[in-house]
Amino acid sequence: MLAVIQGREHDQIPFAMYEIMFPPQQAFDHLGPDNIGMIRFSPVYRVEHPNCQFVSEYFFEGENKLQRNTLITPKGKLEEIRAFEPIFESSTAKKHFITSPRDYEIFWSYLDDCVILENYDHYLQDCADLGANGLAKGEVERSPWQQLWIEWVGLEGLTMHELDYPEYVEETIQRLNRRAKQTFEIAYRSPAPFIDIPDNITAPAIGIKRFQKYVRPIYDELGSMLAERGAPLFVHMDGFLKPLRYEIGVSLVGGMDSFTPTPDCDMTIAEALAVWPQKILWVNFPSSVFMQSEDEIREKVNEILSCAGHSGKLQIQISENIPLDRWRTSFPILIEEIERFGKPY
Repeated sequence: MLAVIQGREHDQIPFAMYEIMFPPQQAFDHLGPDNIGMIRFSPVYRVEHPNCQFVSEYFFEGENKLQRNTLITPKGKLEEIRAFEPIFESSTAKKHFITSPRDYEIFWSYLDDCVILENYDHYLQDCADLGANGLAKGEVERSPWQQLWIEWVGLEGLTMHELDYPEYVEETIQRLNRRAKQTFEIAYRSPAPFIDIPDNITAPAIGIKRFQKYVRPIYDELGSMLAERGAPLFVHMDGFLKPLRYEIGVSLVGGMDSFTPTPDCDMTIAEALAVWPQKILWVNFPSSVFMQSEDEIREKVNEILSCAGHSGKLQIQISENIPLDRWRTSFPILIEEIERFGKPY
């Protein structure tokens, strides 16, 4: 996995999964630890907020599990309600923290209170824990506009706020930009051989103009800094990317984390390789294909391998939710075809 990132020769295309998909020992017991690598989220920064606190509580509405998260600041409280799905325990916000101009002011008081610090010891401990079985994915925060719609405001709310009170949105983005620069300095000095921004980019949500205004400058700034020490910048881009492909192509993003090809998203492997020949592709094997026959699974993995397998820049991974009743029969097919493909060079 690290050889792909660093552009070194390697004897097999890596097959890996996000550690959060399911308990790693299940995968190791069924597949063998040499057949699948683990990817662990490992922020290289940490945040202290001495005058603010988060309080969380779980509750149920019927059989539905929910969580109330309250941010308590000197200026007031913000509340989020999250709903969980039962299989992966992943959640989505039913109510977002920020819904009004007053909420933005409360949020600013939280940002003013935050102190951004190094988290290198935790990152190095993650590396030691994983050993030869995987990689710690050194991370910084999402870029400000992505962070607002995913974590704080919601997509519908944010786009309405941009029209109704744009000055609050712009002020918040500027504050988050200043915070981002602090995490960039920490990432630059970190021991991590690459840095990932977990942005969840998809074109229908952000659009070209917002990508140009809010996102690409962030990527280029951090990418340029990391290039000074030979560390690529990865960005989690798991959505529909064709409208953004040229902007992504000229950006200083070095690797696409969780790039998801057709049929789940809108670009084939061949299209991705043609428009991003210099970028590393961590390809999320499309989840819907696991619902198809074994022959169709083989056909898809061989399409990926035949297009990008000799590039030296390919990793196949599981980094989006999959049908959990299919992995035990499907993953061995991917492993078998990767081994049959052989050496990338």
